[in-house]
Amino acid sequence: MKIAIVNGPNLNLLGKREPEVYGTQTFEDYFEILINKFPQIELTYYQSNIEGELIGKIQEFGFTYDGIILNAGAYTHTSIGIGDAIKGVTTPVIEVHISNTYARESFRHQSYISGNAKGVILGFGLKSYDLAIQSFL
Repeated sequence: MKIAIVNGPNLNLLGKREPEVYGTQTFEDYFEILINKFPQIELTYYQSNIEGELIGKIQEFGFTYDGIILNAGAYTHTSIGIGDAIKGVTTPVIEVHISNTYARESFRHQSYISGNAKGVILGFGLKSYDLAIQSFL
């Protein structure tokens, strides 16, 4: 089984950015934990702050992988293009958020991803990624 984790803008700052919201662990450190926890899965990780690069990766993984876990960050609330990319591929996508977006600013309550995703997991910190992987098993 092949699963790609695709993270959007500012998620490269995990461990430094707003630790009260996102915690103190980097995603790279957490990714190593996921690799060790799920040795039967080929996990791939990609992060970009650029919308078009995220769309390109969704298209690249979207016909050959068994699943995509997408945390589009702020693009969740603004990018029709990312939503369309998910609609255009055959690989199922799980939308993930570290924080509970509904407990935050009202503009974070809108998602252009959710309507095209297989499911949505949010508010469980980095464990949200773990839960998304388990949903594919």
